[in-house]
Amino acid sequence: MSDSGYTYLDQLQHRFALQFDSIAEMSFDLDQRMVQFSQDKIASKRHVFISGLARAGTTVLMRRFYSTGLYRSLTYRDMPFVLAPNLWRRISSSSKRQLEYVERAHGDNLLVNADSPESLDEVFWRVFAGNQYLKKTCLKPHEPSREVIDKFILYVNAILSAQSLPRERYLSKNNNNILRLEAIQKAFPNALILVPFREPFQHALSLLRQHQNFTDLQNKNKFTLSYMTWLGHHEFGLDHRPFQFGLTAETGSANTLDYWLQLWCNTYAWLEESKPKPALFVCYEDLCTNYEYWPRLATLADADANLNIGDPFKLVINPVDADVNQELAKRVTALYSRLVTQSRVQLRSAYEAR
Repeated sequence: MSDSGYTYLDQLQHRFALQFDSIAEMSFDLDQRMVQFSQDKIASKRHVFISGLARAGTTVLMRRFYSTGLYRSLTYRDMPFVLAPNLWRRISSSSKRQLEYVERAHGDNLLVNADSPESLDEVFWRVFAGNQYLKKTCLKPHEPSREVIDKFILYVNAILSAQSLPRERYLSKNNNNILRLEAIQKAFPNALILVPFREPFQHALSLLRQHQNFTDLQNKNKFTLSYMTWLGHHEFGLDHRPFQFGLTAETGSANTLDYWLQLWCNTYAWLEESKPKPALFVCYEDLCTNYEYWPRLATLADADANLNIGDPFKLVINPVDADVNQELAKRVTALYSRLVTQSRVQLRSAYEAR
């Protein structure tokens, strides 16, 4: 086995399936011939899309929804031909393998195995619309064409079709989706879109630590770097590409807390102005401390609000001892306060309207 946990043959297989767009597109076309579900039925379902800045609690929220048993997500078992879930499950021995739980590379005590849901559908957007938003040094908001949106509906339909148990609702956790939330809303008008956020200083500290963690991992193992690039994961590490919402790019060193605070501020200020009206901000601190928060989200998703299963929502507060720009600190504190208020009002209004 390699240092990354993949054999040499595994690495070749991933490179073949993910590096070359022409092969990925061909696998998508072949897979569409095997889809069994009706596209018309799928488009109107109450799917759940979770998207925010990395380290905002998006993964644990996704796993809580997934634990209800109502949803189909892409899992590690769908790798590496993630654009051909039906075809790959038929021909791959990985569909039969039982893999042990291991801690994921983030070192955050979240255990994963072959059947763990993961953020893999970004491969679709990279292959079919990458030239619109994926730049050499940053990621930019984009407006996918109607053709690409229709193709994404077909893709979700294929993912739902590729399963042994009948589930007609899709669950996605993809942080890059903040760049295209309007397109997601247009594709699935009845979907529940959740945008988690977290107290900015704790959030920035977590991003800084993961940037240093993945920089170290990728310096030791180049396949890890390629793997994350193929999947469109540029949140941190050697191929970090920040979200860019204006004409100017991020400045300063990514090894400083100020850098990540600025990224937090830019991201959520943009979302405050641009997210679709039905999309809900989700305050991670409230999710951890308010016992009514999760049941209300579950109710909004048409899930069983009494199901208290899956990973717990844990509030961890680490000391922040770095010097930060005081003007920046004031801006992020004010923005966080507005988002908390907005998230509470939105949740209460949406819940009462149900």
